[in-house]
Amino acid sequence: MNQRLTQEQLNRIIAELGRLKERREQELEPEQVKQILDELNLPPDLLGEAMTQVARSQLLEASQRRNKLILGSVAAALVVIIGSGILFSQQRSDTLARVTAQSDRVDRNNSELFYRVTLKEAPVGQKLNLSCNWINPSGQIVKQNSYETKSITTSVWDTHCKYTLNSGAETGKWKVQMLLDGRTLEEESFEVK
Repeated sequence: MNQRLTQEQLNRIIAELGRLKERREQELEPEQVKQILDELNLPPDLLGEAMTQVARSQLLEASQRRNKLILGSVAAALVVIIGSGILFSQQRSDTLARVTAQSDRVDRNNSELFYRVTLKEAPVGQKLNLSCNWINPSGQIVKQNSYETKSITTSVWDTHCKYTLNSGAETGKWKVQMLLDGRTLEEESFEVK
């Protein structure tokens, strides 16, 4: 042998040789196998078939272990994905629950009404799903605005919704509500004469 070895390599080689020797000692010679089969009164001509069945059984066990490992990995991945989704959803819900209205007002420009709301604790970098309900004096929702904001850049955020009164609009005390994902943030009453 001309190749030089480090002490670690030599230790590994010695350990591997020990394993190979132990394995060889556990293996039986064909004559020993035949003698054992004769002592057990088993037909030696079925040895090949029996060895094939043992090999198949070992392959099946290995395949089952591999399938269990794959199934376990898939299940673990699903748990992580679902858990992450729940955590993300909970964090988003918590973030949206903190959003409130700081101020609001209804402005009128002829027949156009603008409901202007300043939000506080708006989630920077996210978009909000907002809607407005325009409610006539009879209590009916006559118009719903639904929209998504632009990506929010500051925690105090101005937004608005708009409604155009038609000439036959009911007179009296109207109400407008701004909602965030179905939760009322603010509402304001105003008169239509």
